[in-house]
Amino acid sequence: MTDPAPPLLRRVARKADHVARRLQLLASIRRIHGPRRFELAPDDVVVVLLMRNSAYYLEPLFSHYRNLGVSHFVCVDNGSDDDTIEIAARQPGTIILQSHLKIAEFEVEFRRHAAETYARDHWVMFVDTDELLDFEGAATLGLPGLARHLRDRGHTALMAPMLEMFAPGPINAHAATPFETALDTHRFYDLTRVMRYEYYDTENISFNWLARQNTLANPAMCFMFGGVRLKVFGEMCCLTKHPLVFVGNGVWPNPHPHCPAFVRVSDAMGVLKHYKFTNDPLRRDLETVRDGIVPHGADRLRVETVRDNPDISLFSHDAREYRDVEQLYDDGFLLRSNALSARVANARTV
Repeated sequence: MTDPAPPLLRRVARKADHVARRLQLLASIRRIHGPRRFELAPDDVVVVLLMRNSAYYLEPLFSHYRNLGVSHFVCVDNGSDDDTIEIAARQPGTIILQSHLKIAEFEVEFRRHAAETYARDHWVMFVDTDELLDFEGAATLGLPGLARHLRDRGHTALMAPMLEMFAPGPINAHAATPFETALDTHRFYDLTRVMRYEYYDTENISFNWLARQNTLANPAMCFMFGGVRLKVFGEMCCLTKHPLVFVGNGVWPNPHPHCPAFVRVSDAMGVLKHYKFTNDPLRRDLETVRDGIVPHGADRLRVETVRDNPDISLFSHDAREYRDVEQLYDDGFLLRSNALSARVANARTV
């Protein structure tokens, strides 16, 4: 049915809804740990992450991003009742916010509030607790060096698709594997069912209005969907994200979990190694379905699939062992930036 309201009234209604949600967020969120603000250098990167019973992931996650040169973290806790807050609070350079609003309804607002409050006019790395970034020159440049490269090129966002990492054998066989160990066992990926759509596709990308506000340094860049989750569960999930964003004037920092608006997307790319199938994923899916934590039906689909086949595995003859980003260039999963490759080569010779 067509909305009978005139466009002006619809815009007014959307604005009023935005203001109401903003006020609701501000009334609910509070800082429970850390300084009121950070003292940031121009190329410092602030990691923003949402937490809910995330103790399993935190120490390896903090270690990974510290190894990439990150010193500042803003964690938004959504009602953890395990050791999540205690572990995060032990980390230097960490601010912890807390809100009990439903993450399914306020995920975008949580991240935007954290970014704009504590990292305005700086780079923000938006990650989930099961995502570890890799990119060409990670050990040489670190995240501050990558941010400097993007800034020098006039870019304000980095695209990085998720790469689902898994281990041989049934998924449930690794349910109790500690994350530190899982980083070694879950070293395989499968690209056979990755679906690609043009970046500005208006038919297959539900958030295409946001994407159309962005400019691409490389017109060949695209959105990717599916992958091994489509192959095994029939789940057409969006793999592409823009996790690194400069939160400057006019930029909308990730109004959708997978897409910012009004940014200049770099020709450089990273990859988010995604460890979704660790930490007893069936139990977690059952909890999110029960509690309505996520706004889509993917978790329910996986629950139903595993119930029908308890020994289901992501591993097959199509699996490849992850080595480095160069391998993903060869696979065609990532596009190479000659400018980034040159910068990394120069940095290595200094």
